[in-house]
This record gives sequence, structure tokens and C-alpha cells, in this order.
Amino acid sequence: MDHDTTLTDDRPADGPPGDPAGVTPPRKYPKWPFVLAGVLLLIGIAIAAVWPISVPYYTLSPGPVYDTSDFITVVDGAPAPEGELFFLTVRVKEANVFEYVGGLIDPTVEIAPRENIRPVGVSNEQLRRENLAAMEQSKTDAKFVALTQLGYEPVLIGTGALVIETVEGSAAHGVLLAEDVIIEIDGKPVEFRTDVIDQLGGKQIGDPVVLVVERPDPDGGEAEMLELEIVLGPHVDDPELPMIGVLLGNNDPIIEFPVDIEIDTQNIGGPSAGMMFTLQIMDQLTDDPVTHGFRIAGTGTIRRDGTVGAIGGVQQKVFAAIDAGARAVLVPAGNFDDAVLAAGDDIEVVRVETIDDSLAFLATLS
Repeated sequence: MDHDTTLTDDRPADGPPGDPAGVTPPRKYPKWPFVLAGVLLLIGIAIAAVWPISVPYYTLSPGPVYDTSDFITVVDGAPAPEGELFFLTVRVKEANVFEYVGGLIDPTVEIAPRENIRPVGVSNEQLRRENLAAMEQSKTDAKFVALTQLGYEPVLIGTGALVIETVEGSAAHGVLLAEDVIIEIDGKPVEFRTDVIDQLGGKQIGDPVVLVVERPDPDGGEAEMLELEIVLGPHVDDPELPMIGVLLGNNDPIIEFPVDIEIDTQNIGGPSAGMMFTLQIMDQLTDDPVTHGFRIAGTGTIRRDGTVGAIGGVQQKVFAAIDAGARAVLVPAGNFDDAVLAAGDDIEVVRVETIDDSLAFLATLS
């Protein structure tokens, strides 16, 4: 007779000694993923807390590159079928802690003290209004210079410099008012906002200046003529230069242009596109392309006498011109050395004092 036989042992068939047979012990997971997640969470909270904190600096970085033909329409004119004329911009931003540190590392970014961009006592809105006013004058002067270069006889007569705001703490604060129109400084007429800057050129801090001002009647009556004396204080950007302490635009000028030209710059401010606007207007009114088929970038203010003036952020603009694949970049004489440092061997930098210098270089490309 067969018998079932059971073998006995102190150990179970599966599992370590002393464990119930067939029971698997709990798996032990590593702790480091939980530690890492906690650290990342703390870093995220710290970044979220610090991110809104601004520092007293602005960052200047390369801004968009614009084809001037997209902004300018000339009646009975047309952009050249080949070649492009770019105007360059700088992206200006009030920095937070991380942007400030990033700007110190990034060679294409410049860090500027806040007062160099926005003077003490000047709000962002006031600064925006002055930049838009500067752009408006730049567009008008570009039309005037382009038409004069082409043999037209445009008429442009200024009617004074319009006070947008006064700078808090300056000599003008409390003496001049918004909407005042400066029509004379020390016996010399003021037609445009740039005339105020020109006439302060030979002055020193502490010098008195006598302004003749038209102050509008709040009730709509006849404007009041005032003679006001102001002692010049130090400029917020350069303490060695004098300043009245006003943000200026142009009072409505008298304009008679024989050609209808529209320049739509939307919300872009500042005067530094003036030279390139001038070249684009000429390009649309001539048969031969000004660029001779090349992509040309540039920056610089334009004055009614054709002088090209210095601008800010030239190195950032050169970096932008390189990225845009421009054949050359036209820069004011006052910015030439800084532009060359930024350009290296990546782009040709052309030194420009007047609009004639720009035209002379472009002629060599043919």
C-alpha cells in the first residue's frame, strides 16, 4: 500500500528562515528621488519669490531688425525690387535679479544704471511719450532731408519746443508747466526740441538761462507770454553737463512737402532710425536701388542739415545686424569705435558723419 509522505523542515519552502512560506518582504525604494523633488520644489519657490524683485538697472539687448520699406509708403514711389535697408533697435528692459545676473554673463547684453535710461523723477509713461516725440521729429526730418537731397524744395518751420513734463527735483520743476511752449532761449529762437539741446551745448552747470515761453490759457483764451529765468543743474545722465530738467516734444510745425510720404512706426520710439528712413525714402523715389541689391543695416539720428548723430546701444545693434546677415552696418561717427569692437570680423562697419557719407559708401557697392 502506498502512503503519502510529508517532509518536514524548520524552514519554509520559500523565503528566508523564520518568514511564513511564500511571503515576499516589502521592497525598499531609494530616497534620493524624494530628496531631489524636495530640493527642486524649494528652488522653484525661491525663484518665484525673487523673480518680481527688480534691481536699479536696465538691460540692453539686441532688438528686432526691421526692413524700412515695411514702414514707409511714398506716393508715386516704390521700394527697389532688390536689396534691403534695415533699421536696428535695442530691447530695453528694467531688470530683475536673474536678468541682471544673466546680463553680466551674456556678452551681447549691456547693463545700465536705471537713471541712465529713466532719470529720477521721470515715470515710464513720461519717458515713453518723449521717445515717441523724438521719433515723430526723426520721421519729419528724414522726409525733409531726403526730399532736399533729391532736389525738391520742402518747407519745414518749427513753432517751438513743447514741454511734456518737468523732471522732479530739477531747476524747471515748478517753474515750467506741461504744455508750455519754449520759443526762445537767451534771445535765440527755438523752432524744434533739438534747438533746446543745441543752445545748451556751450553752457555750464550754474549758468542762468532766460526762456521765453508761451503758456496756454486753460480756458481756451489767448496764450500768455512769459519770460522765465532758470539756473542750470547737473544732467542726470552726465553730472558734468547742464540740464534744464524737461521732457520735450515739438509744438505743431508748419510742413509743406511736395511729395506725400507716410511713415508708420506704430509704438516704436526714439530718434535713431532717422538716417535709414532717409535712405529708404530716397530709394523709393529714384530709379536705381540705393543698396545696389545688398542688405544694408544702419542706425543714427538725422538732422535737417543732413548731419547723422550718435545713438545709444550701438553694440547691441551691431550684434543684431550680424544676425540679420547684413552686408554692412552704417553707424554715426560718434559710435564708430564701440561698433568696431562689437563687429570684430563679422561685418563691415561704415563711419558716417552726414547722409552724404552713407550715399558715398553705397555708391561703391555698384
